[in-house]
Amino acid sequence: MIAGRLVHPPLLAALAAAGHGATVLLCDAHYPATTAVGPNAQRVHLNLAPGLLDASAVLDVLLDALPVEAAAVMVPPDGSDSAAVTAHRARLAQVGEVPVTALDRHAFYAAAKGEDLAVVVVTGDVRQYANLLLTVGVQGVSAADSASGKAVL
Repeated sequence: MIAGRLVHPPLLAALAAAGHGATVLLCDAHYPATTAVGPNAQRVHLNLAPGLLDASAVLDVLLDALPVEAAAVMVPPDGSDSAAVTAHRARLAQVGEVPVTALDRHAFYAAAKGEDLAVVVVTGDVRQYANLLLTVGVQGVSAADSASGKAVL
């Protein structure tokens, strides 16, 4: 029996197969999850209905199950933060020093098409620009430690 909050079997299996440096894409209901993803990505569909589940709710559960060393958010053409991006930044700030890079739509698609993309979680989020790309870290190592090259024993 699993004791954590994340109990979705296909999502657990996909995340367990992703190692340090792999990326996990949380995408909104508007994202082209068939064509704008890397060739190695496993897709997990959590989009039951519009608004269920949103990317913020999925992020909250993933942060309990997955060490995150960096993140990238998709921003509108003017470079501003959408409501979803603001929520993502706030939640990531609660888990420590996770650097967050802002990417326009085309740069975000290019990043998500990389071979390191291990998991795509399709949500029912209807907010625009609710897409988030997480880089898997090392258990027990903070983003600051990883960036500085410090070893944790």
